[in-house]
Amino acid sequence: MTDISAGPTDDRRARQLDEERRARECAAEPIRMIGRVQSYGSLLGIDERTGLVVMAGENSAHWLGRRARAAGDETFAWAIEQGLAIDPVRARFEDELVDVIVHRGTDPLIVEIEPVIRDLDYVRTGVVGAIQRLAGITDPHELRQTAAREIKKVTGYDRVMCYEFHDDGHGQVVADEHEPDMEPYFGLHFPASDIPSQARALYLEKRSRLIADTEDIGAPLVTVLDPAPPFDLGPSELRSASPHHLTFMRNMGQRATVSFAIVVDDRLVGMFTCAHRTARRIPVLLRRALEVLATQVGSQLTAAAQITELRRQLDARQRRASITAPLYGRNDPATQLMTGTHTVLDVVPADGAILRMDRALHTVGIVPDPGPLLAALDDAGTASLTTEALTTDHPDIAAVAPGVAGLLVVPLGSDGDRLVFIRGEVAQTVTWLGDQTSANRDQPLSPRRSFASWREEVRGRSLPWHHHALDAIDLGEDIRTALAARAQAELAELAWRDALTGLHNRRFMDDRLEDLLHDANDEIAVIFLDLDDFKRVNDTYGHETGDAVLAAVGKRLASVTRSSDIAIRFGGDEFVVIVVGLGEADARAVAQRALAAVTEPVATDGRVITVSASAGVVVAPHGAQSADVVGAADEAMYRAKRAGGGRISD
Repeated sequence: MTDISAGPTDDRRARQLDEERRARECAAEPIRMIGRVQSYGSLLGIDERTGLVVMAGENSAHWLGRRARAAGDETFAWAIEQGLAIDPVRARFEDELVDVIVHRGTDPLIVEIEPVIRDLDYVRTGVVGAIQRLAGITDPHELRQTAAREIKKVTGYDRVMCYEFHDDGHGQVVADEHEPDMEPYFGLHFPASDIPSQARALYLEKRSRLIADTEDIGAPLVTVLDPAPPFDLGPSELRSASPHHLTFMRNMGQRATVSFAIVVDDRLVGMFTCAHRTARRIPVLLRRALEVLATQVGSQLTAAAQITELRRQLDARQRRASITAPLYGRNDPATQLMTGTHTVLDVVPADGAILRMDRALHTVGIVPDPGPLLAALDDAGTASLTTEALTTDHPDIAAVAPGVAGLLVVPLGSDGDRLVFIRGEVAQTVTWLGDQTSANRDQPLSPRRSFASWREEVRGRSLPWHHHALDAIDLGEDIRTALAARAQAELAELAWRDALTGLHNRRFMDDRLEDLLHDANDEIAVIFLDLDDFKRVNDTYGHETGDAVLAAVGKRLASVTRSSDIAIRFGGDEFVVIVVGLGEADARAVAQRALAAVTEPVATDGRVITVSASAGVVVAPHGAQSADVVGAADEAMYRAKRAGGGRISD
């Protein structure tokens, strides 16, 4: 039966508070010190200094005082003394064949005895074939489902599920192999309290957990120690389950379970859980083999995730480069990021984005009024922010951003520049393993009574940012790097430029001409140009007018020279043009065009001013020094002046 909940936010918040209380209460339960063991086996606690049994399960009396023999006719006690009791040791107590598990490092030394299940003694050999069949599967869904099918075939349990744990702790059934008459659980979610934190921690220490019969009340531990200390049963196989968990299992219709941890980088990322409707257990050697299978699945899932992540990172890097590479050029950064062929929304999918750069606001896509939103972010002192539930997480910011559910804020500098991605609300339906409301519990903290799928409609949230949050951070870093490099390049360029005319300056000429003379195979010519009687302009009209004339001359020289030539303001009213790849006649033609451009009238401050210029042209001999070539062109220019000016000399 399926219920649909679309109740108000307050109801959902109440359920969340109940879930948090359940998680806290479950986390506080002393499951390691539970003081009882399952009745199918026996547990002994041995003082290693004296060899005496100082603690035992109440059902262990019939083992004491009986002779045990191991392979090779060695006594079990001798094997323990010599450190040969590896997990497990096959032994025979009179006519009964048992597996003995010794837990080194415990105090007292914990020794557990499980009767061998003869019908399943060699079933574990089938796990090797299962691992081989799983080895070549790279798709995570196929891997989990196939592994669940293989485990079900080996163990004979009615149902085998694979769980995946989400970042917030809740889980989801991502594979489900079950008998035909059982309700499917695939895709259902379950709260974090179903597998509390201390239970998850135990799975990092002990990779499997068997509960043979939920109706078994277990055998209490008895001890000769006075006072009786609490005994840590965390590593044991026989530790009883908490009454809360046994009720939970019975409510699910599970009489027996065995679970195997999937651990990646010391994190419990999931598990396989086998469930049976009648009492059932599998031998310890089979459990160990299935622990290996679960470890293999974890390794394959890790490899698949790494490959997927590497591909995603490569794609994200290419998308970032498509919008940040042009920032190193002369394009306006804001225009490139927000209105180019590719925009920031190609890197981070969102409904819209806001960019504040150099106090100017720019938008793309669907966004609220950017001014109030950025002001609210400033008031909150929030440099960076990631939320999928703005109304819940930051109601003060949500008040000025109607319709916004998801917000991803990336700082671009210390002066308040930032990039803000916007996402609207997306109603989501989550299907849970059982009704999560109090109507499905005897008390708010009790286990659920029914586990029929139950749908909850979640509102007020955007789609999760997931890895897009990392992409946004990387994008912000790429933008900052590009803008810093651009600023450095602009500073370097300014050092080589004349501020008044925009032409290269003498410092640049000294550096560049020397390189051209030594490295170029082409002919190099130098034109030295000086304005005739320019002092008259300054004296008559003032230096501001003179500067305007010089700026106009600089623009004209830049317009009449080729892209391979270099126009330079040498100083004052003197200019130099370096001509690359032309002989003397062609260089004189360039000089003639330059003089013609200079003599065109200049309109400034309501006046029209006409000036002329004299030029000297020198073709550099092979191996010449730059100072000698420039000096020769300067002398040629002065010969042109002495000849009356407004002409060219060589």
